[in-house]
Amino acid sequence: MALISDMLDRGATYSFEFFPPKNDAEQATLVRTLRELEPLAPSFVSVTYRGGRESRQRTHDLVAAMLRTTTLTPMAHLICVAHTRLELAEILVSFRKAGVENLMALGGDPPTDPSAGPGELLHAVELVELARAIGGFSIGVAAHPAGHPSSPDMRSDRDQLAAKLRLADFGVTQFFFEVEQYVGLLEDLAARGVHTPVLPGIMPVTALRSVPRMAQMGAALPPWAVTRLEEASVRGGDEAVRQAGVGMATELCEKLLEAGAPGLHFYTLNRSSATREIYAALGLSANA
Repeated sequence: MALISDMLDRGATYSFEFFPPKNDAEQATLVRTLRELEPLAPSFVSVTYRGGRESRQRTHDLVAAMLRTTTLTPMAHLICVAHTRLELAEILVSFRKAGVENLMALGGDPPTDPSAGPGELLHAVELVELARAIGGFSIGVAAHPAGHPSSPDMRSDRDQLAAKLRLADFGVTQFFFEVEQYVGLLEDLAARGVHTPVLPGIMPVTALRSVPRMAQMGAALPPWAVTRLEEASVRGGDEAVRQAGVGMATELCEKLLEAGAPGLHFYTLNRSSATREIYAALGLSANA
């Protein structure tokens, strides 16, 4: 048994997130990244899921392959969107048959195909309930320090998050860039009587072209961070920007650990260099 809930009970976890490859080139990149990161002995790795039959199979195949051919403990993502309750139950059963014990339960973005429909389950909390009924999973849910983009206000966002975390084993945040956002999130949950562990998500910004995309994803860089990256670009070009981004992420990780975060979750974008550099700067070793 390698349940994330048990890992969190024992101490801090350090984890990486990947997405399933769409083609041979992406497959080669991911295989190389997994080989480079496996020696760091992460507590677990997370595999995303976009929805639809093809993405469903890619996620299943990737987590199953990790269990067969690596020492990694995978957590499979699953979304409600465009699935019936029966389909979701079948996917959950197939995960368990493959040996998958850890699940990230998500609502999912609205489908791009109008014919797909929203699905029978509209919210992640319903998927958590379904996974609990099937049994055998340690279940995580998503948290947004700045509030979910679809939430009408912060109070309702925190109320919905608290409801999910009362049923789940842990949360993982969207990436963010200031420790105060994470601390504020925990304070809001504590005020609602919720103390379920929430892992902070870390996304190093290694290129200026990524800045607008971050804002589109609901996690805009603060002005001071944009200024720091722009100054690095003037000083030393793309490589200086990359180094500045890794440095900012490292500083954030240090502050989060000092603030008592139960671990760190790195969004790798299927690349290893930034994560390995942050690991080294933090002094984390294998099985940290």
